[in-house]
Amino acid sequence: MIDISESVMQFLLALIVAGPLVGAAAALLPAPPGLKGSGPDQAVLRHGVTVTGVILAATIVLALGFDHGQPSKMQATTDISWIPALDVRLHLGIDGISLPLLVMTALLSFLCALYSYFKMPAGPSPKAFVALLLVLESGTLATFAVLDLLLFFLAFEMVLIPMYFLIARWGGDQRQPAAWKFILYTLLGSVVMLLGLLLIGLGSGTFDMVALATDNGRGLTHTTQLLAVLAIGIGLAVKTPMWPLHSWLPDAHTAAPTVGSVLLAGVLLKMGTYGFVRILLPITPDGMVTFAPYLAAFAVVGIIYGSLACLALARQGAKGDLKRLIAYSSVGHMGFVLLGIATMTPTGVNGALFANIAHGLITGLLFFLVGALKDRYGSTDLDALAGATGAALYGKAPRLGALLAFGAVASLGLPGLAGFWGEMLALFGAFDPADGLSRPAFLTFMAIGGLGTLLTAAYMLVVVRRVCMGDPGQTGRQQQEAPAGPQQLADVQSYEFAAWTPLVALTVLAGLWPAALLGLTDPAVQKLLAGGNS
Repeated sequence: MIDISESVMQFLLALIVAGPLVGAAAALLPAPPGLKGSGPDQAVLRHGVTVTGVILAATIVLALGFDHGQPSKMQATTDISWIPALDVRLHLGIDGISLPLLVMTALLSFLCALYSYFKMPAGPSPKAFVALLLVLESGTLATFAVLDLLLFFLAFEMVLIPMYFLIARWGGDQRQPAAWKFILYTLLGSVVMLLGLLLIGLGSGTFDMVALATDNGRGLTHTTQLLAVLAIGIGLAVKTPMWPLHSWLPDAHTAAPTVGSVLLAGVLLKMGTYGFVRILLPITPDGMVTFAPYLAAFAVVGIIYGSLACLALARQGAKGDLKRLIAYSSVGHMGFVLLGIATMTPTGVNGALFANIAHGLITGLLFFLVGALKDRYGSTDLDALAGATGAALYGKAPRLGALLAFGAVASLGLPGLAGFWGEMLALFGAFDPADGLSRPAFLTFMAIGGLGTLLTAAYMLVVVRRVCMGDPGQTGRQQQEAPAGPQQLADVQSYEFAAWTPLVALTVLAGLWPAALLGLTDPAVQKLLAGGNS
C-alpha cells in the first residue's frame, strides 16, 4: 500500500472509467502524415496498446493506494448531482468487491490489445476495431465503479454494441446469426432489468446504491422487492448466463475472434453476477430469500447441463468445437458462482466472487490458447485437432501443449490453483445457507454441485488426452481424413508468451495465496450482507 491522497484516488478512478472513451475517439482520428507511409494500421493498434497500458497502470496505482485495512469502505468516491429531478448522481467508488474486478478488466483489456497488435483478426479497418475495444473496456470498468442504479444500467448496456460489432465484423463462420442472437437476448433481458431498477428507484425515492444498500430494503415493500428481484434477476441472468437463458453464449463464443471470446468470458459474464451481489443481495434481501432456492436450483442444473454438454462435445466422432466446449464449460462454472450467491452467506458470496476472478483468468487463458491452435491448424474442431496433432501436441509444440494442459487442470479445480477455492467455498456456503433458506434443499444442491466437479474433471481430461497426448482411439483412416498439420508447429511466440504469462502467474498466485483476494472481499461482503455498505 502507498499513501495517495483522496483527490488523486478520485482522479485515478475517473481516468480509469473515462480514459478509454477518450482513447477510442482518438483512435478514429486520421493518422498523422508522417505515419501514413509507414503503417497506419500498426500505429492505431499501437495506440490501443498504449491506452490500455495507461489504464492498467492507473488501475494498479489505484489498487496500491487503496486502504487495504478498510476494504468494506467505499474509497476514491466522487458524488456529483447529474439529474436532480430524478436524484441521479455521477457517483463513483470502489471497495473490496469491485477493486479485483477493475484490475482484472484492465489487465485482460491490455493483454487483448497487446495480442491484437501482433495478431490482428481478419476484418475491416483496425481503427474501428481498436475504438470498439476501448469503448468495451470503458463500459465494463464503469459497471464495476458506478454507484447509481441508472448509471449502472447505462454502463451495463454500453458494452453491447461494441461486442456485437466485434463478433459481426471480425468473427468467424456464422458470425452474423451469433451476433444477432447475442444482442437480442441481452437487450430483451436489459429491458426487463430497467423496469426493476426503476421500480426500486421510484419506490424508495433514490437511485443511489450506497444509500439503498444501507437501508437494506427497509424502504421497499415485500411485493416491490419480489418484483424487483424477478425483473432485475432476469436481466442479470441473461448476461451471466444462467441456464436456460444461456443459449446465446456458445454461438457467440464460437463465432467471436479470439480477443472477443477472452473479453466475453473474462469480463462481460462477470457483470451479471456482480449485479446480483451489488444490487439484489443488499437492496432487496427479502425478495432474494424468496427467490434464492430457485436461483440455486437453476444454478446446479446449469452446472450439470454445461458439464454433460462438454462431455458430449469432447467424445470422439462428435464433431465438437473446442471453443464451443469451453463456452459450455462457462455455463457450468458460472453455475457455481450463482450457487454461492444464492446461499446468501459470507462464505458462499466470497466463493462466488473468488470464482468470478478465477474464471476470468483461466477461461481467458483457454480462449487465448484455442485461438493459437486455430491460427496454426485453421480449425478448432476436436476431431480435426486430434487427427492433426497425431501422436501428441506435446511433441510438436511442447510449451503450447503444456499451457493447454495447465489451463484444463486449472479449470477443473485442481487444488493449489485459482479454480479450486471459489467452487469449494460456494459448496461450503450451500452446506449451511442463510437463515430463512431450506437447509435440506441446499444440501441437495451442494451434492449436485459436487457431482458437477467430477464431470468437469472428466471432460477436461478427455480434451487433454485427445489434443495434447494424441488420440489412441483414432483409426488410420480417420487420421488420413483429418486436416494435415505440420510435423513441427511454431511453439509459443514471444507476443503470446507476454499475453499469457500474467494469467498463468495470477492463477497460481491466487491458488497458493487465496487470502490476498479473500482479505479484500470478505469484510466488504460482511458489511454488504449486514446492510451497511457506506
